[in-house]
Amino acid sequence: MTEDANAEITSPLTVVVSRRVKKGQEAEFEKLSSRMTERASAFPGYLGATMFRPSSADDPEYRIVFRFRDRETLTAWEESEERAELLEQIESLLVQPSEREVTSGIVTWFTLPGQNPVKPPPKWKMTIVSWLALYPAVTLVFVLFGDLLAGIPLLLRTLIVTVVVMLLMTYVLMPRMTRWFSFWLFPEKNKQSR
Repeated sequence: MTEDANAEITSPLTVVVSRRVKKGQEAEFEKLSSRMTERASAFPGYLGATMFRPSSADDPEYRIVFRFRDRETLTAWEESEERAELLEQIESLLVQPSEREVTSGIVTWFTLPGQNPVKPPPKWKMTIVSWLALYPAVTLVFVLFGDLLAGIPLLLRTLIVTVVVMLLMTYVLMPRMTRWFSFWLFPEKNKQSR
């Protein structure tokens, strides 16, 4: 098994499901989607879900983004009777069959706030923007708390710094960096919105 395949099996996975709902079926679709999320939340490994409603009346596409702890727990959910029962009802409300994409890693940092998820940018662009956020965040932590951290054993110090930096990256820095650099990360999306 390759290192990439092994990492995907053991790391959190994000699934993006695109569904185009028939006109007039939106309320029923949302009700069934809520029930699907309730059922998923009872499964081991479930980490959360978000529904993105259509961005305009002209586009009936919903995006449902959900996360599971690893490939094994995601597979258990996707092969469950609880899911299959509701999925059949949901599919009958759609213009075309659902589309599904599984991603892992930092890709989930790169979604535009308030908009449907889009195809992630190239890895090299994500790496550069992540570094542009990470470097000042780590530097700031050491400038502000370096003296306090110096007396703490290395493993505990590293634990504290990485927890603080990851929280900053996930909830503060990356949403802003993605928005600020959207012209470069998502050039096709920006062309379409002009």
